Amino acid sequence: MFLLLFSKTVRRILASIVLALVAVVLGTAGRVWYVARQDSRPRSDTIVVLGASQFDGRPSAVFKARLDHAKQLYDEHVASRIVTVGGGAPGDRFTEAQAGAAYLKTHGVAAVVAIGVGRDTLQSMKALKGEFAKQGWTSAVLVTDPWHSMRSRRMATDLGITAFTSPVRTGPAVAATGTELRYVGRETAAYLYYRLFD
Repeated sequence: MFLLLFSKTVRRILASIVLALVAVVLGTAGRVWYVARQDSRPRSDTIVVLGASQFDGRPSAVFKARLDHAKQLYDEHVASRIVTVGGGAPGDRFTEAQAGAAYLKTHGVAAVVAIGVGRDTLQSMKALKGEFAKQGWTSAVLVTDPWHSMRSRRMATDLGITAFTSPVRTGPAVAATGTELRYVGRETAAYLYYRLFD
């Protein structure tokens, strides 16, 4: 009898744990989806473009969509400067930040700061924090893909930056429903990993 009751109790505890984990994952996915649909662009110290692939100084289609959106925000006077972030792979002649800054300058953005450090979002955000401290900046509108918005904003906020997100609405990252589902799933896992381990 005792073993039967113990077994039922263990099963209930395990079921509760599984249900709690499912609720956390689904809740996080819902928040990733929700934040992806928000566009907040108050007047800020900077517009920050998170890096993406570049090919010998030429931004990829994903990166170009981010840069074009940042230029639109700049033209709307959201901030008086744009900061590009992102390092380079071994052997690259250019960092993502350099490629982005060069693209923006050729498209009429006079004030661009390139921070060519970081092989992932967190490394780039830490480098960004250093530049913010040096320049006395406190606020930023982050430009990235919709699904990446919540995690990048959380990282920036955790580092003391008042961060808002204005995600892109064009380009390969928003091309199809299948792409959306894949990225929401990936970003849900990445966000939970960041909250647990970083």
